[in-house]
Amino acid sequence: MLEIVAGALLAGGGFFGLVGGAGLLRFPDFYSRLHAAGITDTICALLVILGLAVSIGWSLLMLKLLMILLFLLFTAPTATHALARAAVADGLRPETSGEPPSKG
Repeated sequence: MLEIVAGALLAGGGFFGLVGGAGLLRFPDFYSRLHAAGITDTICALLVILGLAVSIGWSLLMLKLLMILLFLLFTAPTATHALARAAVADGLRPETSGEPPSKG
């Protein structure tokens, strides 16, 4: 039963990774691409690491995986936010009404 749960979590993480990659290719501007990358990066890492933790069972390795997960859950959204703030500070505006994004 645990193998099925672990496999489902790993497959879900892989699915969200692929969807995030497609979003990076398909979305029109920097901000929507950043949103796709930030959301899927966090959920993909969450599902993959939880799947690995379930598959190995209770051990020191599981504790290490959960500590890595905690670190990723704090740093990935912070990095995405910092990139968005830097783009705003640089003057990059979001795409509106089909026009290409422009600076300043």
